[in-house]
Amino acid sequence: MPPKKRSSGTPQKKELKGNMKSESPDSSENAVLSPERHKDKESEFVSLSEELQATNPICDHAWKIWEREIRPMDKANMPYSNRQQWGACLFIAGMELEGISLTFTQFLKVVGLSVKQFVSLVRKMDVNVDTISPKVNAAVTRLEKKYDVNLVLYQKFVKTCEKIFAEPDIAKRKTLWESSWTMFLLAKGMFLQMEDDLVIAFQLLLCVLEFFTKRFTPSLLQSPYKSAVSSSTLSPPTRTSRRNQGKTKPRPPEMDMQLLETLCKEGDCSVDEVKNVYQTTFCAFLDSMGLSGLQGLPPMETLSKQYEELYHKNKDFDARLFLVDDETLSPNKIEVSKVEVTPRKNFPGEDVVIPVPQTPIRAAMNSIQQLRVDLTSASDQPSSNLLVYYKNCTVDPSEEIRKRVEELGQVFIQRFAQAVGQHCEGLGRKRFNLGAQLYYKVMESMLKSEEKRLSVQNFSKLLNNAAFHTSLLACALEVVLATYVGNSLKNGGFGRSSGASDSVETDLCFPWILDVFQLPAFDFYKVIESFIKAEPTLKHDMMKHLEQCEHVIMESLAWRADSPLFDLLRQACEEGPGEQAEPPATLNQPLHHNHTAADLYLSPVRPSRPPPSTEVEPPTPGTKAPRSNSLSLFYKKLYRMAYLRLKTLFSHLLTSHPELEPIIWTLLQHTLQNEYELMRDRHLDQLIMSAMYAICKVKNVDLRFKTIVTAYKELPNTNQETFKRVLIREGQYDSIIVFYNLVFMQKLKTNILQYSSPRPPPLSPIPHIPCSPYKNSPLRVPGSNNVYVSPLKSSRMSPVVMTPRSRILISIGESFGSADKFQKINQMVSSTDWSLKRSLDGGSAPKPLKRLRFDMDGQDEADGSKSSGESTLIQKLAEMNSTRTRMQEQKLKEESVKEHLEP
Repeated sequence: MPPKKRSSGTPQKKELKGNMKSESPDSSENAVLSPERHKDKESEFVSLSEELQATNPICDHAWKIWEREIRPMDKANMPYSNRQQWGACLFIAGMELEGISLTFTQFLKVVGLSVKQFVSLVRKMDVNVDTISPKVNAAVTRLEKKYDVNLVLYQKFVKTCEKIFAEPDIAKRKTLWESSWTMFLLAKGMFLQMEDDLVIAFQLLLCVLEFFTKRFTPSLLQSPYKSAVSSSTLSPPTRTSRRNQGKTKPRPPEMDMQLLETLCKEGDCSVDEVKNVYQTTFCAFLDSMGLSGLQGLPPMETLSKQYEELYHKNKDFDARLFLVDDETLSPNKIEVSKVEVTPRKNFPGEDVVIPVPQTPIRAAMNSIQQLRVDLTSASDQPSSNLLVYYKNCTVDPSEEIRKRVEELGQVFIQRFAQAVGQHCEGLGRKRFNLGAQLYYKVMESMLKSEEKRLSVQNFSKLLNNAAFHTSLLACALEVVLATYVGNSLKNGGFGRSSGASDSVETDLCFPWILDVFQLPAFDFYKVIESFIKAEPTLKHDMMKHLEQCEHVIMESLAWRADSPLFDLLRQACEEGPGEQAEPPATLNQPLHHNHTAADLYLSPVRPSRPPPSTEVEPPTPGTKAPRSNSLSLFYKKLYRMAYLRLKTLFSHLLTSHPELEPIIWTLLQHTLQNEYELMRDRHLDQLIMSAMYAICKVKNVDLRFKTIVTAYKELPNTNQETFKRVLIREGQYDSIIVFYNLVFMQKLKTNILQYSSPRPPPLSPIPHIPCSPYKNSPLRVPGSNNVYVSPLKSSRMSPVVMTPRSRILISIGESFGSADKFQKINQMVSSTDWSLKRSLDGGSAPKPLKRLRFDMDGQDEADGSKSSGESTLIQKLAEMNSTRTRMQEQKLKEESVKEHLEP
């Protein structure tokens, strides 16, 4: 086990004085807290603010968060002291005002929390839409992810060191562990821009261990490392004095290949890649530290001082404290209990692979090794079979394909180095080569399948289609990247779609590859299903990852403002109502199609069944263009995914009102089909939540947005930014509730009100949900063309016919932050310069809205105007009912008077 106590190099009191200068605004009033200005606050809170070196604005802002959001919370669900909650409020305020002065570790020590406890506390405090801003949420998420990666690396470091070193002297062993771990942290922090890349960080750790192991006394090494140290081992560990260190002539670091191979074998790591990291990143680090020619162990004081500066500069957590089991870095029990287990093989006859827990590093290395095995026989150049397909084309695509791969390769390697580290070009090249191997392999498989399907060998149009090749290469690289960095998506794939900062991207998760190749997400979606079917060696988790990428595209990425999807939708609308993207009548039919990547990339230029031997000509003027296969399939999948999302959220909120589900779905389906401009630069889940709230409002069911987003946060693969940062108009974002009031309800209010009338709109068919979009389900009945076997659907309850009266559709009265939230809404609506650059109707800009009237006088419209259509009918019925009631009352009154007048 590692040593439990550290030397007196970094005592706690000294640490707390490490970075006293505040980076808040320059004014002296803001730089130092003035306790006399905060007599309205609790004294303990002000004292804590002083301990955390908060400024006056930070103290004020934190107290508002506490008073408005945290104090009213149910304390039974908050197992943290007031001091800890106040500390979290001050941290949130400091992040928002960019006035943090202490490091994260210093902050944790003051308030008495660990990293995991702090993250849990912040998540519990996030009760309303605007309690935790996207900026703070991103910072907390980054800290948590970095902590998780460092914890895994330290656990692996401990196990590896216990297998390598047999130093009996506790003090020497302690110094050795401190020196090697600190050097690793320093190298990672200085030369890896993407510090949470587990694989590259682990490869760098092996380089550091090679550096220390070969400088250690061979007799104090354990097998197999003792025998692995070559005869050219440098001298035993002698510390170089500072006086002689400057006089030592630097020479290139000598790499002990036998030792490195042993370390890689024990760590299930690629020797080739670790060697590349050693020769580029690690050697550059040694040169920068003046350690290239060092023959003994590096001075601990130098390493510690350098890391101290880096740690305070980043205001991060001090990862050296792992060495002493510091309470601020204490992991959860579930993380401590992780053990390495070799996955068991299936027994004969077993169809299901039962996952067995593994350490993250072992799992990543196994996946990488499996990918390399699958590509053993593949080449990063076209095979002879592919060259034959090229030659059979009317226009030979060989040169264009070669140039495109070369150019995209250069772009990929450059952007990879920017993201990971400037000395990682070699790693980027190796990963691109793996992607190129997979690209050519899948391309050949696709063409063989098309040849069998169409009985043709001339694929000139497809092989000369740039979008197809770029998408196929991007998909192959996404498989490689996901294998190395884990099957994860960045912010649910939505965070950057609405205009993030222009800083260098340091996250290789999807959709990073789309940004690198400047590839529209809608084009990328076309290749995913064909890619999965064409590559039989893809593992289940990778298939699920690509399927999740497809979901992210359909929910948000394909709806970016510049997406070609909108051009296809506009063309479909111009053809008339009969040419919808996907008619609702087909929703309850099975999702069964024979479209391949060729159909999707050449659609709508080519008809659905092209002549096999001739090139397809575009339609002549005056004739009707064929429906887009890519748009039709996209909407089929979109409808099914949207209904599943709605059904899942509905099951968490409205099980006591099952009659509302088909009504909410009808409104959502109508919106996606007829008001698709509402999706521009937005997220599908934003429309789902808004539709659910609108129908509950019109049906008099009490469901608040706060309840909706609370349930939404618990769903898998969701991102809080989806409901915290919604596009309102060009360049302006706000919460989901503001979007509902100012955009969704304003656009659809007439349609929404129809659901309270005696004659509501007909319900949309419920989509048929297959087991998986990549399996032939449900089963086709043998001997039939269009007969399928599927589960019997339960009958839907008819919607309750309510009294024809107007409904209040505006969302009001919810505690979503400050009390002036709706004053802000009123100001935005009453603004005379309200003009959308993109009209939701696609026509002229809407007229300026009047001040919101919250239905105080019984009017339907939020702007005070009278509604039309079904809404007018409702008003007439209400007037007739009122007139009838007055007549009845008058008649009763007359009869009563008559009775009194009779003798």
